[in-house]
Order: sequence, then structure tokens, then C-alpha cells
Amino acid sequence: MFTLDDLSQLIEHRAQASAETSYTRTLLDRGVAHCAKKFGEEAFETAIAAVAQDDAALRAEAADVLYHLLVLLRARGLPLADVLSELEHRTQRSGLEEKASRRA
Repeated sequence: MFTLDDLSQLIEHRAQASAETSYTRTLLDRGVAHCAKKFGEEAFETAIAAVAQDDAALRAEAADVLYHLLVLLRARGLPLADVLSELEHRTQRSGLEEKASRRA
């Protein structure tokens, strides 16, 4: 099964390629702000597909969101492992408790 770690490694590999052969490299070359914009666009398209109840579109857009999120993380130099560690830390208490603690 293909995992987020697999995708992260693929993005890292493609980041080393030239912009002529790698869309990932092209995104990274345009900088963090561009990567963030692309992620936001894909997130919006995912929400639209969900509301339209179009499973095929939702599946495709969700894949785009995950890809663009990992490219954004790579652009910022933030490893996926750090995000997963944050998620693991948050699972130590209920979602309501965790959310309340962020308001304080």
C-alpha cells in the first residue's frame, strides 16, 4: 500500500530533478507563497467536491491536497515526521480537550 511516507520520499526525489522534468521542482522553485497558494486552491476544490457528493472528484482532489501539502511542507523544510509527531501528541487526549487547550 502506498503511504504518505512514500509520497514524501517521492517528492524529495523529484525535488532533486530539474524543473524541465519535475512539476514538484517547478513548484518549489516558485517559493513557499506559491506552494501555499496551490495548497489552498486544492483544499477549496476538495471541499467543493465533497459538497457536490462526487466521490471520484473528491478522491482526486483529496490526492491533490495531500500532494500539495507535502510539497508545501518540503518548501518550508518541515519534515512530515514532525507533523505526524504533532498528531501523535494530540491523540494523548480527546479532541475537545486538545482544542480547548489551544485557546488558552
